[in-house]
Amino acid sequence: MDEAISQPQVPLRTEQDWSARLFPNNEWILLIVIAVECLLFAFSGNNFATTGNAFEITRLSVEIGLLALIMTPIIITGGIDLSVGSVLCLCSMVLAVTMHAGASIYVGILASVATALVVGGFNGVLIAYLGFPPFVVTLGMLSIARSLAMVLSNNTVVFEFGPDHQKLLALGGGATFGIANPVLYMIVLALIVGFMLRWTRYGRWIFAIGGNEKAATLTGVPVRAIKMSVYMISSLSAGIAGIVMTGWLGAVTTNLGTGMELQVIAAAVIGGANLAGGVGTAVGALVGAALIEIIRNSLGLLGINAFWQGTFIGGFILVAVAFDRIRRQPG
Repeated sequence: MDEAISQPQVPLRTEQDWSARLFPNNEWILLIVIAVECLLFAFSGNNFATTGNAFEITRLSVEIGLLALIMTPIIITGGIDLSVGSVLCLCSMVLAVTMHAGASIYVGILASVATALVVGGFNGVLIAYLGFPPFVVTLGMLSIARSLAMVLSNNTVVFEFGPDHQKLLALGGGATFGIANPVLYMIVLALIVGFMLRWTRYGRWIFAIGGNEKAATLTGVPVRAIKMSVYMISSLSAGIAGIVMTGWLGAVTTNLGTGMELQVIAAAVIGGANLAGGVGTAVGALVGAALIEIIRNSLGLLGINAFWQGTFIGGFILVAVAFDRIRRQPG
């Protein structure tokens, strides 16, 4: 009898178990919101369900989604990166100027990636090893990177990319298996980030740092190295996104990525990431990015003044944060 009582009870797998595994931060709620909104506007006769509008939503969602994916690990550690939009612009300009000068696409990409790694390394050293606040460091880099992009281009538009012009346009604006290349890049990045956060020791260390950095240090987690690496990965990913966006748009201006950092953070937060650290998923980042762009697009089709769009997005962020706090309260 005692032996029978001591046996652990194995719970049956239920639908709730599977939903918790797939959507640990209740991202399915946002998916339902997106589906309902799309259905409402598709039957409203306001040109929402057109190929051109779908392409525009996809393009803007990819821009935000690419950066939201790599912002999520930083937020999980309890940090922030306000420089991603400016780093994207700087790396795009390095690529454009290098190729415009006659270099091949491979040299241009190498120069762009090297720039991203230098920026990420600089941010990482100041934050992880010198103890500077992430907000201050990345806010400073936001200004520095944008300024350097202006200096490189003399604040002009670059739209000619030398002998490999068509290769760059094909890289960013082409399609594979009928799917636009930037969308494929985003899917691949989402799979990589999702796998990293869910199944690797590196991902567990990221969550441990965000949950309790002191405890993580005491248990042997290489906190400084991990924190530096996430900022380097962030800048590297922003650089790669810049390369993709340059090929997709066919031109680079010094306004590229302006204000994108706030939209990226908003997408991550709406998708369930906690700015206090310890919480976040790749799926949530993508869902948040899609929801932001659908809301923005829908408001425009309704004829609502663009100046009010920030109010709606900001309100959605507050609702998402409030819901998250309510959901996490004990009892």
